[in-house]
Amino acid sequence: MNTVASKNTLAGIVGIGASAGGLQPLEQFLSHTPPDSGLAWIVVQHMDPTQKALLTELLQRVTSMKVQQATQGMPVCANQVYVIPPDTELRVHNAALQLTKPKQARGLRLPVDILLQSLADSLAENAIGVILSGMGSDGTLGAQAIKAAGGLIAVQQPASAQFDSMPQAAIASGCVDIIAGAAELPARIQSAIVQMTATPVKMPQTQADADADAEQQPKAAGSPLQQIITQLQSHSRHDFSLYKTSTLQRRIERRMAIHNLSDMPQYVAFLASNPQENDLLFKELLIGVTQFFRDTAVWDYLAEHALPALLQQGDSALRAWCIGCSTGEEAYSLAIVFRQLLEHQPQLRHISLKIFASDLSPDAIAKARRGQYPLTISEQVSPERLQQFFTRHDSYYQINQSIRDMVLFAQHDVILDPPFTRQDLIVCRNLLIYFDSLLQRKLLPLLHYSLRPGGMLLLGSSETVGRSQDLFVPLQAKLRLFQRQEALAKTTRSLPVHSFPPLSTLAKEPLVSTDKTPQPQSDNLQTAADQVLLQVYAPAAVVLNSTGDIVYISGRTGKYLEPAAGKANWNFHAMVRETLRLPLAMALQQAQTKAAPLQLHRLPLTNDDTSMQVDVTVQALQEPGALQGMTMIVFRDVAAANLSQEAEDVDFSLAAVQQQYLDEIQSLREETRNSKEKLQSSNEELQSTNEELQSTNEELTTSKEEMQSMNEELQTINTELQAKLDDLALAQSDLQNTLNSVEIAILFLDQQLNVRRYTDRAANIINLRESDLGRPLSDLTSSLQYPALHEDALDTLRTLKFSEKQIPTTDERWFSVRIMPYRRLDNVIDGVVITLVDISATKKLEAALREKSRH
Repeated sequence: MNTVASKNTLAGIVGIGASAGGLQPLEQFLSHTPPDSGLAWIVVQHMDPTQKALLTELLQRVTSMKVQQATQGMPVCANQVYVIPPDTELRVHNAALQLTKPKQARGLRLPVDILLQSLADSLAENAIGVILSGMGSDGTLGAQAIKAAGGLIAVQQPASAQFDSMPQAAIASGCVDIIAGAAELPARIQSAIVQMTATPVKMPQTQADADADAEQQPKAAGSPLQQIITQLQSHSRHDFSLYKTSTLQRRIERRMAIHNLSDMPQYVAFLASNPQENDLLFKELLIGVTQFFRDTAVWDYLAEHALPALLQQGDSALRAWCIGCSTGEEAYSLAIVFRQLLEHQPQLRHISLKIFASDLSPDAIAKARRGQYPLTISEQVSPERLQQFFTRHDSYYQINQSIRDMVLFAQHDVILDPPFTRQDLIVCRNLLIYFDSLLQRKLLPLLHYSLRPGGMLLLGSSETVGRSQDLFVPLQAKLRLFQRQEALAKTTRSLPVHSFPPLSTLAKEPLVSTDKTPQPQSDNLQTAADQVLLQVYAPAAVVLNSTGDIVYISGRTGKYLEPAAGKANWNFHAMVRETLRLPLAMALQQAQTKAAPLQLHRLPLTNDDTSMQVDVTVQALQEPGALQGMTMIVFRDVAAANLSQEAEDVDFSLAAVQQQYLDEIQSLREETRNSKEKLQSSNEELQSTNEELQSTNEELTTSKEEMQSMNEELQTINTELQAKLDDLALAQSDLQNTLNSVEIAILFLDQQLNVRRYTDRAANIINLRESDLGRPLSDLTSSLQYPALHEDALDTLRTLKFSEKQIPTTDERWFSVRIMPYRRLDNVIDGVVITLVDISATKKLEAALREKSRH
């Protein structure tokens, strides 16, 4: 940043959030902030709405920048500090401050989140957020919003914070760029800004610009960017080569700025020598930001039109795939909307929805599986939904088990791993915008392939199907909701012919074939026709190795196999449908001892529909040599016309084993039923007790929130008052030194003429010690020959008239004793002040002159 140019130009806005224990780090932060940075600083702290704030004047002591309390419409200027007033919410819009009254109850207000969210909306990648000491998790959602917009997040080192809950919550969200002590943060922020603005990246503004970006900025082999991509792939398996170049550069430059590295070759070397930086860069590039019910209009349309249309198709089980689910909010939102839809249409309650939610980040998937979200989701989720679908705990909301059971989370790489197939709805929002146009053109046909006929695709607000308009027809173009349509012939040729090849250009080996022989290209009519015939008309089949892993797939096996939840797994037993799993497992075991193929007839595909049956052939392979030790499984659907015919003989030993398993299952069911009946009575009693405890817990939670909010506010007030007391103590010391430095004895008395304060010179005239504070004047002895001192003080207190007399002392000194009222700043008489000025020299001179005049 050019600080000279930025003196009069607003270069950016920094939002600073703090709560309990925040005054000291705020003072440290601002005292180390250069006054000519070109940035504006907005401070938000949890304050008592009923008390006058002292924060503005306290912060003005530590910085030469102008510190002022924010007012409605106040323009934001460079090199100035703005402080939130009590009982308000503060936002930034068009470089001006917007103040509103809080809508939430006192214990539920999140002013830091509100400010940071507004900065993300207004400034995007130029937004900067700082989170200091405080209780709770206020600021975390706002930090995530700034992170999603490409901005910078800095957090106080938790070990240095008096209350570390707010910094810890932000760090746990994975969106923090800088962690340091409060005094170090300004310099770290300035350094990062300078580094990031040194080599600005041009961002494409249109789809055409995005395509040009992909074509004009190739990731040349051997370039520093390509070296970073290769290093990341070897570390994490994921291939970023088809991500937008501008996105990669911007995120990499953020990491460079944090480590104060000036060019990309330096960062390549740093990455190679610091393995942990690979993980941090990997997380940086994933951009895992989401929220519940993002874009309300989309969810309203899903609930009112799209989902009812899918329900009317007659299927008893719907399937949805949420791609790039991050921490699960979007997948759970879909489950909640579906559950509410069934509640309003009881005739459809027999229909189920299974949601497959996948993401590349293992940390995000782990958090999604836990289903625990901060209390701040109350900003996104209505109170009715919170009450119905969440359970509130001390510091988080837990998604209810009924909603959790609807979602299967899996770590999944949409570029490398096979897709989930036969889906009714695919939700892929704000993922394509990070891919270049080449990867988008490859991915959209794959999503088309994954959908059932008539299935729907939901994209993000900035995404479109682009050149794949022959695959999808818009249902609501504004909401980015599309419906699958049958592809034209020219597009069909571009769909995957082999099972699910990786879309990555850097994939080291195929995922579905172990054949090392190069495959011939489909460059003539006969080869292309053979591939289509094998794919469309040949029976579905798979080849397994000795450990049960699939090494080759032929035909469309999606009806019999589906990827298992969790990390991508090519094991046959993990992928085969549940109704086929047991008989095929036993058949595989027996097939190894037989030379002839083992035939299994009319195995049901589902438990609900007996009309869907399949014949399966299992054969151990001995020839050719490349297939020795492997097993082939072939699936053939049973035609509806043949369902009434007699089944062919099956292997009797297999049937016997099946019967044995069925008998054991029946026995276990009986034992389970007996145990269930015994537990039912206990469960009812526990349920009743649980309801009572739940009611009590809700009351205690509400009280705890109110007490915590008040505790934070009182902590803030206490800190401010402590600072004031320190100032007053210093002023008192100054006053005491001033009084003791003048050659006037002073005695302060209260309205009852008790000693309030005195100077050292007064103690030399009137016998005073520290223990005499509060003693009446009449109890004190002095060297003054002034028996009427007490009466004169009472008279002054009564009449408010000054009294001044010249009084001798027993040691032959003279003092001018002046008695005057003690008037407070609020013009209230609160005692008297007695001053004693030594006039002994004057009296001696007067006596000498008088004596001289006599002679």
